Amino acid sequence: MSVFASLVERLADLLQPLFGASAAAAAIVLFTALVRLLVHPLSRAAARGQKARTELQPRIAELRRKHAKNPEKLQRAVLELHAEEKVSPLSGCLPSLFQLPAFFLLYHVFSSSEIGGRTNDLLSHQLLAAPLGGRWTDALGDGGALGGAGLVYVALFAAVAGVATFSYRLTRRTMAARPVLPTGDGDAVPGVGAITKVMPFMSFFTLVTVAVVPLAAALYVVTSTTWSAVERAALYR
Repeated sequence: MSVFASLVERLADLLQPLFGASAAAAAIVLFTALVRLLVHPLSRAAARGQKARTELQPRIAELRRKHAKNPEKLQRAVLELHAEEKVSPLSGCLPSLFQLPAFFLLYHVFSSSEIGGRTNDLLSHQLLAAPLGGRWTDALGDGGALGGAGLVYVALFAAVAGVATFSYRLTRRTMAARPVLPTGDGDAVPGVGAITKVMPFMSFFTLVTVAVVPLAAALYVVTSTTWSAVERAALYR
């Protein structure tokens, strides 16, 4: 963590002339953008995988009809089809999985009073009136929702709600354009109906994350979520 904290401090020093007291917050946004650039090839691969899986649906539906009474044989046949077409069912999860270490690093750095046996100086940095190591509950107890720190969170919640609404509409449009086909006998694939209904609302869960993590980690989440929405709009058009 000490190496990561030093990286954030150096980025903040570089950005100090432009952002002043909010330089550390700007450094976190820049760090998030760098992480997303590194993960972008995986996101492109996930988009290609999604399109490929959509094209395989008629063949999978035929396999379900053919092996309706033999689930084990059906599973093997579907896996063989994915392997034959070089399509990974897990490719869509990789971009999120590769970002988790960066998020947890930020979370732990801005939740620790000491790093490497020394006082964590990053906790003294702020975004406007809100400490980067503080949480929404701290802001509510120090001036309320309309206090200095509270207004920072109000702005973050508004940004997340706007991005989530955009992502909701994009997901609905994408799923309508690439619907999941029923099985060969006309029945829906088990479990897919529930997933289809819940998936468009997943972006709104980000609001909960922003409310409970340190502000530094919340900035990462907001920046990454915004990047994801723009990226999906470009890759899934």
